[in-house]
Amino acid sequence: MKYYGGCDSGSTYTKCVILDETGKMVADVTLRSRINSVLSAQAALDEAVAQVPDLKSAKNLAYLVGTGYGRNKVPFADENISEISCHAMGVHVADPSVRSIIDIGGQDVKGIAVDTDGTVLNFAMNDKCAAGTGRFFEAMAKAFEMDLTEFSKLALRAKNVIPITAQCTVFAESEVISLVGEGKPMDEIAAGIELSVAKRCFVMSKKAGAVDRITLTGGCAKNEGLKAAIEKVLKLKVIDLPVDPQLIGAIGAAEFARQKGGAA
Repeated sequence: MKYYGGCDSGSTYTKCVILDETGKMVADVTLRSRINSVLSAQAALDEAVAQVPDLKSAKNLAYLVGTGYGRNKVPFADENISEISCHAMGVHVADPSVRSIIDIGGQDVKGIAVDTDGTVLNFAMNDKCAAGTGRFFEAMAKAFEMDLTEFSKLALRAKNVIPITAQCTVFAESEVISLVGEGKPMDEIAAGIELSVAKRCFVMSKKAGAVDRITLTGGCAKNEGLKAAIEKVLKLKVIDLPVDPQLIGAIGAAEFARQKGGAA
């Protein structure tokens, strides 16, 4: 049996997936990224390889594709492919009916339109500001003195929304701290945060032409309050994928590896 790997070296988390010849996922790993992308990728690969008894080293993978922020630093990679292409392919593998993606990474937001074969039709990316990204939500949760899981559910309880006007992460954090200090309802502030990010996601998705059969990928896809806000802004149901949305880039990379390695 041959095995194929995909390593998504993200700015916040590093993910690794291994597929067998049939396309079945036999290993997956998600680790917090270190400053050194090489060490992050190596650690994720080592943990993934350890889940497959037939493999002793990442060197024994039939083909390995690196993707993400640090894709050029993935050890033993046979090829590097952009995270945009890998997210499109990963979603296609998970649910071929999906035609649009909003990917919220650690440092950027992307809207991606997907063709029927999993290739990218068009995309738009906000990479000039951290507002609306994973780093942004980490800062907001810290301001609320909550972990991300608690924060992601907070807005769901809100009966009203307190708008957040600041577009910059630093200014938004200051605005949130001020609102909390004034005694404003925390769930309503959280709802305002989620809505402001949802509007940014809407802009990216519209620019990419991604408007139907849409799903969320990246770690922020697990933010329940954000998903609800995006559905409200887009006025459509966001499709839940049958796999961890944070693994999508790595799954796409592994599928490219499987195709290029001769299994498909």
